[in-house]
Amino acid sequence: MDQRVLDDKVAIVTGAGNSKGMGWASCLALASLGARVVATDLERDGVQDQLQALCAEIEALGGRARALTLDVTNPKDVDRVIDDVVGIEGQVDILFNNAGLGAGVGPFLEISDQEWQSVWSVNVMGMVSCARAVIPHMQAIGGGVIINNASLAGLGVVEEMSAYSASKFAVIGLTKSLAAEFGKDGIRCNAVCPGSIQTSMYELEIEHVSKSTGRSRQEVEAELDSLVPLGRSAMAREVADVVAFLASPASGYVSGVALPVAGGMAPGL
Repeated sequence: MDQRVLDDKVAIVTGAGNSKGMGWASCLALASLGARVVATDLERDGVQDQLQALCAEIEALGGRARALTLDVTNPKDVDRVIDDVVGIEGQVDILFNNAGLGAGVGPFLEISDQEWQSVWSVNVMGMVSCARAVIPHMQAIGGGVIINNASLAGLGVVEEMSAYSASKFAVIGLTKSLAAEFGKDGIRCNAVCPGSIQTSMYELEIEHVSKSTGRSRQEVEAELDSLVPLGRSAMAREVADVVAFLASPASGYVSGVALPVAGGMAPGL
């Protein structure tokens, strides 16, 4: 792939403030292809410093990046950020809806209404708000790309992940609906469905299984790796490479797809 295929494109990435995360890695991947990156995350202790560090890393590699705080659960805040980006950059070409909450995990009867609402607010309505805010701007410039971070748990059933899994099934439904409705405007929409990826959410999963079974962390990790045909969990950058592909002209005829990035793992399928 031409290393500058995203020159003159503006990409917004949500949930980018964790150096171990897929949002962070995707900012780097998109910038490496020439995109002007806007890295966003929820305002909380240390996140602004993390976002600035990410932007500094991108700029040190010759790219361009800006950092903005964003609460995807607040539609007014979403509009503020999109208006700010369009006002300065003049356009939005790519949205990676990455912000997500790894809650709603555990026995179904023990998941509270508050957990259900929190997961739905971030994982589903956060993506709805961001997509709703950028689509008119993409229509105005004749097209764009939206990539939603779903999960393998949105393609197949995973035990004791009912709230999280339900939210990710919804993300995939949203993805396919946007692809169908806005394809005529030159807007492509796809979802990545990561499996076992070494992020903060992966750490939460390891901790949950370890506590619920009494097994050591090493035993749990070995078991999870054994479920993956490729025999290992992935790094965030391996998902970021797929995000970059879906954002690029190389995937110009790909839309409405929920793409597993899971080393061949396919629970429930």
